[in-house]
Amino acid sequence: MTFQIFMEYKITEKMIYKYETGMPSIIKELENLGAIDIHWYKAADQGNLYVEMFILSSMEEYETVKRLRRDSDHPVFGKMDEYVDGGMKKVHCWAFVEKSIENLK
Repeated sequence: MTFQIFMEYKITEKMIYKYETGMPSIIKELENLGAIDIHWYKAADQGNLYVEMFILSSMEEYETVKRLRRDSDHPVFGKMDEYVDGGMKKVHCWAFVEKSIENLK
């Protein structure tokens, strides 16, 4: 079983450039933690709202990534504390498992 991870946060207007130029290192760190199929989006209809979606292979990996993404002392992810509007506590994380109507009984 795999888990589709969804992360959402808003970036402070004056920090967008620093945030966007720092994303390659964030994506690399996610890969180091086991994330695959990483996608990064900016909302078309909501200013400065960003979303990341990626796959992890276990809930343990998800809990680790979720904890580290909110850790302002982490050497890579912690830099986002100054970029996210409201700080790291405003990084919202969810894990999903795929459902299929074919498997309904």
